Amino acid sequence: MRCPLFLKRLGRPAIEHEDTVRLSRSTQVAIVTGTLAATFLAALDATVVSTALPTIVGQLRGLELYPWVFSAYLLTSTTTIPLYGRLADIYGRKRVLLTAMVLFLLGSVLCGIAQSMPQLVFFRGVQGLGAGGIIPVTLTILGDLFPIEQRARLQGLTSAVWGASAVAGPMVGGFLTDTLSWRWVFYVNLPFGFLALGLIGVVFREDVPRQSHQIDYAGVLTLAVGLTLAMLGLLTVSDTRGWYRTLALGSCVTGCLLLASFWWLERRTAEPIVPLRLVRQRLMSVVLVGSVLIGAGMFGTLSYLPLFVQGVRGGTATTAGAVIMPFAFAWSMTSMIAGRVILRFGFRSSVLTGMAAMTTAGLLLQAIPKAGSLTVAMTAAGLFGIGMGFSATAFIIAVQNSVGWEERGIATALVGFARSIGGALGVATLGVVLSAALAARLGSIGPGTADMLLRPEARAVLDTQTLAELQTALGEVLGLVYLIILGLVLAATLLVTWGFPRVGGRNDGTLR
Repeated sequence: MRCPLFLKRLGRPAIEHEDTVRLSRSTQVAIVTGTLAATFLAALDATVVSTALPTIVGQLRGLELYPWVFSAYLLTSTTTIPLYGRLADIYGRKRVLLTAMVLFLLGSVLCGIAQSMPQLVFFRGVQGLGAGGIIPVTLTILGDLFPIEQRARLQGLTSAVWGASAVAGPMVGGFLTDTLSWRWVFYVNLPFGFLALGLIGVVFREDVPRQSHQIDYAGVLTLAVGLTLAMLGLLTVSDTRGWYRTLALGSCVTGCLLLASFWWLERRTAEPIVPLRLVRQRLMSVVLVGSVLIGAGMFGTLSYLPLFVQGVRGGTATTAGAVIMPFAFAWSMTSMIAGRVILRFGFRSSVLTGMAAMTTAGLLLQAIPKAGSLTVAMTAAGLFGIGMGFSATAFIIAVQNSVGWEERGIATALVGFARSIGGALGVATLGVVLSAALAARLGSIGPGTADMLLRPEARAVLDTQTLAELQTALGEVLGLVYLIILGLVLAATLLVTWGFPRVGGRNDGTLR
C-alpha cells in the first residue's frame, strides 16, 4: 500500500484529499491500536524507572552511576531520531518501526536481567537505540494513512496516551518494585511491545518502491558522535572539577566541531541523512528553531520546578510530582482539542494559542519564588501543558502536510529531535547557570551545602539561620533560572508569530 498524498493548506486546512487509500474499519482500529501500544511503552519507559532506581542502586551498588541510567537512554534515543526518520523514508515505515521495537524490547529484557550498574547503564543505551525510532515512525504512519481530519484527532489521542502513560510511570514503577521486583519495571514493556509488533506486523502493509540508495554513513557517524560528545559535555560540565571539567569542555568543543562538519558533509552528499533543502523551507525552519526553544523552556520548567518545591519549600518527591502533574494532564487534554481547532481555524490559530499559554506560564514562573503557596507553580505547569498541546500538535501535522511521502519520515522525526535537543541543551545550560550563581551567592557557606536542602535528614540538622539562608539563596537563583526560561519562551513566541506561514501549500515540495 503506497501511502496517499493529501491536498493541504497551511492557513485553514482543506478536508479534500487525493489518492486516498480506503482502509476497512477493522484495519484502521488494528493499526491505530498498534501505534498507540508502541507509544504507550515508549512513554512509560521514560518515567517508570525513576521510582525504582533507588531500590536498583541498593541491590546492584554503584551510586556514582545513578544519573547515567537516565543519561545513557537519553543520549542514544535522541541521537538516533534523525537516522530512523530518514531510514523510514528509504526502506518504509513498517520495516524500520519493527526493527526499532525489537531493539527496544531486547534492551528491556537485558535491563531486567542486569547484574551490575555498568551492565544496566549499557543495556539502557540499547533500549534508547530502539526508543529513538518508535515515536517519530508511529507518527509518520498515522500521517501516511489518514486524511487530515482524522489525523488531527489521532495526533491528539496519541498525545493523550503519551501524557497518561508518562504520569502513570512513577506510580507503576513504585507498585511493581514494591510488589514484585524492580526487574518487572523493564519486563512490563514486553506485553505492550508484543501487542504492537503483532498488530503492525500482520495488519500494516505498504508498498515501498524498490530503488537503489546511497546511505549517508559519513553523515550518520558524524551526527551521532558529534551530538553524543556535545551532550556528554553539557551533562557533566556543571558536576565536575579540575581535569574532568576540562575534559567535559573539550567534549563540548569537539562535538560542536563535528556538528559543523556534518553540515558541510550534508551539502555535498547525494542522499543526505538530513536534507538541507527541507530544513531551509520557511515552515520547517521556523518549526525546528521554535521546537528547540520550546523544548529548552519545557524541560527546564519540568526540571527546576521540583527543585523549588523540595529545596526551597521543603516538600517531598510526591509533592513535586503533584506540582508537575497538571502539565501532563493539560497536554493530553488540549492535544485532542487542538485537532478540532486546526480543522476549524487552521494551524496558525492553534500554534498562537499554544504560544500565548506558554508565555503566560513563563510570566507566572517569575512569581513562584515569592508565592505563598504552590498553586502558582501548578498553574504554570498546567499552562505550559496547554501550550504544548496546541503548538506541538499543530507543528507535527503542518510539517507532515508540507512534504510528500518520501520525506515525511525525516520531517516528522526532525520536529521531535529538535525538541529533545532543545531540552537536553536547555537543562544542561540552566544547570551551569544554577551552579555558578549558587557558588557566587553562597561563597561563605559553600555551594555544596545547598544539596542538604534536598535530603530531609540533612535538612533537619541545620540550624534555623543556615537553613533560611540556604533556602533564600536557592530561591533567588531559581528566580534567575525562571527568568531565562521566560526569555526562551518569548523568543519562541516572537519567532513563531513572525515566521509561521499564514497560507501555504505543497505542489512541488515548497511552501507558498
